[in-house]
Amino acid sequence: MMTLLFRLAGRVNPNPLPTGAPRKIAFMFLTTAPLPFAPLWELYFNQTPKKLYNIYIHADPSFNYDPPFSGVFSNRVIPSTPTRRYSPTLIAAARRLLSHALLHDRSNSMFALLSPSCVPLHSFKFTYRTLVRSKKSFIEILKKEVGAYDRWAARGPDVMLPEVTFESFRIGSQFFVLTRRHARIVVSDQRLWSKFRLPCLRSDTCYPEEHYFPSLLSMKDPRGCVPATLTHVDWRGRHDGHPRTYRASEIKVNLQTISKGDDSVDTYIQKIKTAQDNFAVVGILVEDEDLLSIHSIDSLLNTMPSQPP
Repeated sequence: MMTLLFRLAGRVNPNPLPTGAPRKIAFMFLTTAPLPFAPLWELYFNQTPKKLYNIYIHADPSFNYDPPFSGVFSNRVIPSTPTRRYSPTLIAAARRLLSHALLHDRSNSMFALLSPSCVPLHSFKFTYRTLVRSKKSFIEILKKEVGAYDRWAARGPDVMLPEVTFESFRIGSQFFVLTRRHARIVVSDQRLWSKFRLPCLRSDTCYPEEHYFPSLLSMKDPRGCVPATLTHVDWRGRHDGHPRTYRASEIKVNLQTISKGDDSVDTYIQKIKTAQDNFAVVGILVEDEDLLSIHSIDSLLNTMPSQPP
């Protein structure tokens, strides 16, 4: 059944259709728990025309989702299978998400794989404009990383040969944004998948979801990729495969004490993002701290150049 799914998805048109229709971003959440930042994503999506995006969720069926997915996430769960670290199941889940997104809507143009811990750092308008205008995928592709050989040989010496030589082996973040053409390449692949789906002999070097996608696209179309992830993580002081978690105490005091008039915090933060986006249009990068020092965001928005439609 899954082979048929991948086969059908691999046959879709690599170009978004119909011609002239708005291109969409496919937001694909891979999770084993209720989405902890669902309220923030609700705010993000509810201010956005639905014709510009789709949402897909791969939810491990062996976990309990209480509260259940609701709001913009209602009825967005695709047929899912159990996933676990140190195994190829996370690759399979991502490929399943890509396949469903390719088959569901011909207008899906860019495909963003996200974790339940991800939160949007820019407005939808800024994100949409950046991604849809790009003709390249954004995926971290690292060569000659420390420990790369042990990761390549995690299934045993030379097991990856001849399909994946050590020289062609790459490492990168599990999360990415792919073009439609690259999504099609991923779901169509059988050659590299036949190797990465094999079980590892040891778990401490087994992170196939961080190896398969960068290795495949580096081999297939390196010039079609921006070799960087669009997700921000902080690895300082971490050695267990999990990035550092931000605590409530690290939230900038300015965001809690700033005078915001009659606006709610959510509305005011959205105004800050809008101001940053408008400055970006004219090539000016403005940090949060700079905007927070301005007495009236509303006055600023009324005097600055507008974003193009």
